Amino acid sequence: MGYRPSEQFKKTLLGAGAALLLVALNAPAALSFAEGKYHSYKIGQSSYRVQYGSWGLIGLPEEYRINAMHAALLHTGKVLLIAGSGNNQKNFDKGTFSTILWDPKDDTFKKIPTPEDFFCSGHSQLPDGRLLVAGGTARYEVLDGKVTRAGGRMRVKNENPDKAVKLPKGTVFRSPSGVEYVSGSEVTVPKATRRFEVTYGRGGQMMPWKTQVVAAEARVFVEAAEEGAGGLTTQAAQYEVVGLTGKDARDVYGLAERLSADKQDFQGIKSAYEFDPVAEKYVPVAPMRDARWYPTLVGLADGRVLAVSGLNDVGDVVPGDNEYYDPRTKNWAEGPFHYFPTYPALFLTQGGELLYTGSNAGYGPKDKGREPGLWDLKTNRFRKVGGLADPDQLETSSSVLLPPAQAQKVMVLGGGGVGESRLATARTAVVDLKEDNPVFRSTARLPRAVRYLSSVLLPDDSVFTTGGSADYRGRGASDIHRAQFYYPRTDTFVTAASPTVGRNYHSEALLLPDGRVATFGSDPLFADKDNTRLGKFEHRLEVYTPPYLYRDPALRPALGKGPEEIVLGGRATFGAARAERVQRARLMRPSAVTHTTDVEQRSVELGLEKTAGAVTVTVPADPTLVPPGWYMLFVTDADGTPSVAKWVRVRAQPPKAPPPESRDGWMGGPAG
Repeated sequence: MGYRPSEQFKKTLLGAGAALLLVALNAPAALSFAEGKYHSYKIGQSSYRVQYGSWGLIGLPEEYRINAMHAALLHTGKVLLIAGSGNNQKNFDKGTFSTILWDPKDDTFKKIPTPEDFFCSGHSQLPDGRLLVAGGTARYEVLDGKVTRAGGRMRVKNENPDKAVKLPKGTVFRSPSGVEYVSGSEVTVPKATRRFEVTYGRGGQMMPWKTQVVAAEARVFVEAAEEGAGGLTTQAAQYEVVGLTGKDARDVYGLAERLSADKQDFQGIKSAYEFDPVAEKYVPVAPMRDARWYPTLVGLADGRVLAVSGLNDVGDVVPGDNEYYDPRTKNWAEGPFHYFPTYPALFLTQGGELLYTGSNAGYGPKDKGREPGLWDLKTNRFRKVGGLADPDQLETSSSVLLPPAQAQKVMVLGGGGVGESRLATARTAVVDLKEDNPVFRSTARLPRAVRYLSSVLLPDDSVFTTGGSADYRGRGASDIHRAQFYYPRTDTFVTAASPTVGRNYHSEALLLPDGRVATFGSDPLFADKDNTRLGKFEHRLEVYTPPYLYRDPALRPALGKGPEEIVLGGRATFGAARAERVQRARLMRPSAVTHTTDVEQRSVELGLEKTAGAVTVTVPADPTLVPPGWYMLFVTDADGTPSVAKWVRVRAQPPKAPPPESRDGWMGGPAG
């Protein structure tokens, strides 16, 4: 009897024939499908993950999907994701502002009541572990051609030396010709100042004093009450404040030089809050002196925070008025004057100066405030630092203080031209701040020219870089789906596994306590190569697991019990499984990142001693290397495999001991 094929064989043969026919009819599609299947197979292999790592998407329920503009790691191990209005004017108009907390340990989420629009605010880690959030959005921009009401800056004068004047939002200013303009926010005008002049007669005798009153001034953005060309002005004029009477009407008035239909930029707010990671809520503190949108907040050695740049309450770049926040008093004070474009990258260096790398995120003229330099806050001296290739492409570039912080080397990576420029660069450069005359020197080039690159310090002293796009806000479907490690000691880039999700404008990445890297956000202008379909904000949350987490878990270092606080210059001992394998210890400051700007993260080398079952670490005594606050303590083996981090708080000095209790249990007196 001859061979008769089975039914299963027939089905298989028919399937293969169909597949061959499909290849013949549609070869590119079939090839792409096959390549995709093979790629999925390849990246799932253990050998691949050990060399390149892997990416994974986190299941994010619909109710927690927000336009994450800001991301900060808290000392509870949770990640604060802030949207505010999320670059969505409908949310802004409705007063719908959003924040969520993500716990990477179990991938749970929680909504946080958000009191103001923190979209495009600034943030900084405080010494007690709270997160300072300051600034945000008072008004969305109106583009050229869309402005229907003339508007601009109104200077409000007060000639009364006896009292300040508060004008509410909606105050009406009337021109000499009767045209009315409405204020977009509340404004308080300080009281005028008195100046006394002493004069002398011919014989030298003192004459009666002369008193001069100097009017105080504030500013507010106004719009014409009516649409159309009737509100346009080209000449300076004095404006009556409608509703004021008597002396107030004489003393308080507006001055405007030009009210136009030109593009109206975003405007900032003065509001400031501390986010309490334990209570998981925003706590209001004193408002800033200046309104700020797109500001940088940088922590200093003494625990204060410096707020720099931003768009103010009339949509202008703050001209150089910077200010200090003191977390002990919850108040703001005047800082040194210096102009920067918005979101400047400023790093605290050893000795207390700030290095401005030239990296920034946008607003400001091409020829002002773009050059890198060292800024001495005490003397307000700014020394320019040269040597950068492609210095006209620092906008949307990434900057990091390379590990360890003691090396005092800062790196700039990628970037693009000012504004909506199509320019992008693969340039990287490093400045050694220990040199007498520091200059940037070119280092290994990135695989591709890129803007909006995310750069994250890892506990093995490498820098993980990922995402970005080759064009402004990902135009032309230019997102770059690749990642790589930079190794400072060898000045080399090494390929990592490629992310699934493209990231450009409004994206973030940060290191988690377990050694993984989380990525969020992205706000492309368009969704296709031809720029015909508007882009959508990226809600997917993707986490990268580096190769060091695919090594033998039985050999991975592990930290046990130890103190939760260490003083500067102090020592601390922690239990450690496989202590004999530990080679290095690092304190890593948690990130607070937005718009490719993360001036918080730093990796500090610790002194290390080992005994059986324990390690002892020594923290540098210099607060300009280790600003007080909460840090992740990692130990690594010779291959760079890290432990899971222990959270420790570094204090400038030990906390004061409470007064001793009396025998009857009351501090200082008998029990009632």
